Amino acid sequence: MPQAPEAHYRAFDSRGRAVKIEEIVSALGDADVLIVGETHNDPVAHLLEAELLRRTGERYAGGPSRKRTLALSLEMFERDVQTVLDEYLAGLITERHFLLSSRPWKNYETDYRPLVEYAREHHLPVVAANAPARYVSRVSTHGPDSLKELSKDAKSWLPPLPYPPASADYAAKFKRFMQGAMSGPPPAQQPSAMTSNAQANPHGSAHLLEAQALRDSAMADRIAEFLKQRRDALVVHVNGTFHSEEHMGVPEQIKHYRPKARVVVVTIISDDAFPNFDAARLGTLGDFVIITDPSIPRSS
Repeated sequence: MPQAPEAHYRAFDSRGRAVKIEEIVSALGDADVLIVGETHNDPVAHLLEAELLRRTGERYAGGPSRKRTLALSLEMFERDVQTVLDEYLAGLITERHFLLSSRPWKNYETDYRPLVEYAREHHLPVVAANAPARYVSRVSTHGPDSLKELSKDAKSWLPPLPYPPASADYAAKFKRFMQGAMSGPPPAQQPSAMTSNAQANPHGSAHLLEAQALRDSAMADRIAEFLKQRRDALVVHVNGTFHSEEHMGVPEQIKHYRPKARVVVVTIISDDAFPNFDAARLGTLGDFVIITDPSIPRSS
């Protein structure tokens, strides 16, 4: 896999100290989960994710001893397509049929295919982590209790009900974000693209925070279940920044489902101050924060 050009990113720890990618990987020795928060249209972020996955595999799962079970977990696939994903990884179906049946994001080919193909080549499990969008939409309109009406099969694609609500800090952050988004054009990074839905249908989205929490809980529950099944596991999970920055969202929910899980958060954001790093403003976003060059064209 190609590496991200060092000229187009800078990595720092939470105190603002410059670090190399290998130092981030070294910090995973005692971790169970690496959560990488991305802006979905940042091509440098996607290269960095691929590099983090590769280096993590080489350090912790490669070689004759294969000390850890490395897994890739993705927001970009919903939990009800796990069987299709597993069939493709096992070589049972073609990539064409995999893509026809798995509802990939429109930028899958350029941005997420390299991750899945690396996992396929190296026989790594890939976790389809997100809640199905149809149920997120149902919660957004009718609230979490509406999920009780679903079938047993449908509920198997969701976290145990009732799923945990958002924390007070996360709710406050979500409210600030939504107020800003509703007063201007949608920003590049949205909480699960919900601001666009709210702007298009402001009267049909009464439970946006609860819907966001369903996504967070669904991803956290899948990660926790994998950790429970494979005690030696190291999960590399990729989601949008809002789901994990400041250790809110998915990291909080992982602690609910698996309290002893050790989580490292890396947040990758494009910042106008690049290559300078404002630790006071950005340092809280993760254990490590990588800023990328905003002049690089966005992926479509």
